[in-house]
Amino acid sequence: MIAEIGRFLDLTEAGLAGFILVFARVGGVMALLPGFGEQMIPARVRLGLTVAFAMVVWPMVAATSPGAPAEASWPFLAMLLVEALIGLLLGLGARLLLLGLQFAGTVIAQSTSLAQLLGGGVTPEPMPAMGALLALGGMTLAVATGLHVKAALLIARSYEVLPMGLVPAGTDVATWGVARVASSFALGFSLAAPFVIAAFAYNLALGAINRAMPQLMVSFIGAPAAMGGGILLLMLAAPVILRHWNAAFDALLADPLAMPR
Repeated sequence: MIAEIGRFLDLTEAGLAGFILVFARVGGVMALLPGFGEQMIPARVRLGLTVAFAMVVWPMVAATSPGAPAEASWPFLAMLLVEALIGLLLGLGARLLLLGLQFAGTVIAQSTSLAQLLGGGVTPEPMPAMGALLALGGMTLAVATGLHVKAALLIARSYEVLPMGLVPAGTDVATWGVARVASSFALGFSLAAPFVIAAFAYNLALGAINRAMPQLMVSFIGAPAAMGGGILLLMLAAPVILRHWNAAFDALLADPLAMPR
């Protein structure tokens, strides 16, 4: 069937098989890539973007890919599955970094007593409004700074480390995944650290005031102050948070399979 489709499209069987394998890896990346793989984007748009990225990446790797099933040591369907899994692995690294930004927003919301305000539309699961704001801002900044070009280069360079037909070792994937999860949580907590420190100082001062003046209802005075101070601090810190996260995201796209420091 591949040979017949190849003749219809004026392609060789090896060329068409190579394009399908590239499409499988690109599809795995696009399913989880922040910005392009969000569920709020219609499925037909995401499919069109996947085809467009595959058409961009395929000429870059066509000369080095095995392509035809007869030339590869793996059956074609097995190679197709391996390519899709490699694409999901590459996209998972980027998705974990976005989850770190969402985690930072959740910690910030908890620290400023604004966790009850939910914000939807960015991800299917509900999250505090601050987390949704930071996630949407991070994706917007990434797209505005050339995410489409960086993603295409990411997929093309991945063939230098993981060529077609090469199955990554399970121990290496597990070690890389655990390190990426730990790095994502560490980044999220470091981004939310100013709010955690401010919340600790606020609660410490509130406890001292309540201890000195038990008759004073400090919670009625302190709660509005904590919310207002948290919003003000977010207004000042959000540009720095997004800039720092975008730098980490660019470093990940430049070398997605590297072990985080």
